[in-house]
Order: sequence, then C-alpha cells, then structure tokens
Amino acid sequence: MSQEVTVHVNRGSADSLETAVGTLEVRGSFDLHLQSHDTPAHVHCRLKGDIERIVTLPESNYYVEADDETIVLVRVNAEAIERPLEGTLEVLTGYGSESLSIPVTVKPAPGDVDVDESLSKPAQNAPEPSDLDRLIATVGLEPATLGVVVLGLVAVGIAVLTAATIGGPVAMAGLAIVSVGFLVALVLLLR
Repeated sequence: MSQEVTVHVNRGSADSLETAVGTLEVRGSFDLHLQSHDTPAHVHCRLKGDIERIVTLPESNYYVEADDETIVLVRVNAEAIERPLEGTLEVLTGYGSESLSIPVTVKPAPGDVDVDESLSKPAQNAPEPSDLDRLIATVGLEPATLGVVVLGLVAVGIAVLTAATIGGPVAMAGLAIVSVGFLVALVLLLR
C-alpha cells in the first residue's frame, strides 16, 4: 500500500497551503495529493537535500483546477541506498509567496526474502528414538564405543566359559590375558 500526503491549496484564503503531515518516513514511492479549494492554483514542487539522488517528481509545476485534486506520484528508489537519507519536499504557490516544507526520511527497502518450496510442505515430526538410541543417550557413549564394549564383554565371557570347561593353568592364563586386554581397551576408549 502506497503512502499518501495531502496538501490543501487555497483553503480559507488565496495562496495558502496546509497539510496534516509533520514529517514523512517512506521506504517506497508515495502519492502527493494537491487538493484545491475555491479557486484554481499553480503549484510548484521541488526536492532538497540528500533525497534528491533517489526521489523524483514527474514534473515540478502543476495546475490544480478549483475544487479539484491533482495526484503526483513521487517515485522513490529505496533499493539504491543502504542507510536512511533525509531531505525536504517543498510545495510552493502564489509565485513563491507561500511555501510549505515537509521533512522526508527515506529508509532503505527491506531485503529480499528467499522462499523455497520447503515452506509449502508440512513440518516433519521427528521419529521416536529407538531403545538403542535411548540406551546410548543414557550411557553417554557413542554407538561405536558401545559396540566395542559389548564385543569385549562377549570375549571375556567366552574366555570364562573356556577356562571353566578346560581348566588348568593355561586356560586361566588365557582368561587373564583376555581380561587385561579388555580392560586396557576400555580405558583407552573412555579416555
């Protein structure tokens, strides 16, 4: 929606100018409504200040019929700036005997927003974590480390069964070697 600024010309007395706008802040083009009352008027419009670089008027002189309105499209190229610019829009009538200045601040246009097709799709709900995922989160180990620990426990279990079945000092030495190897591996993994 474009902003509008209305300037009343010849309302109440000849060559008078009035507006309800104290200051104007814009990010884009706006309409200047020159509203004549009772008598026709010649109105001159001009820009002053930094805004002259990016704000343009189609022409500077306008003839407004009695009890009629002339709309002037004030073009603003806010895409060309990175910081706000200030200036004034001056409206004059009666060959310059009456003037009205409206302070104008032009703010940079908002940046483009990239929209892709993913916004048109409903959000995917995260799947429920499996029992293994819950166990890993509880223990605080990575899956590979947990796998090594399980294999080490299986190896120690086999060594215990073998030592119990065969018996003797050699089987007990094998059980000791497997157990010490598992403990060393466990210490290195958890470090």
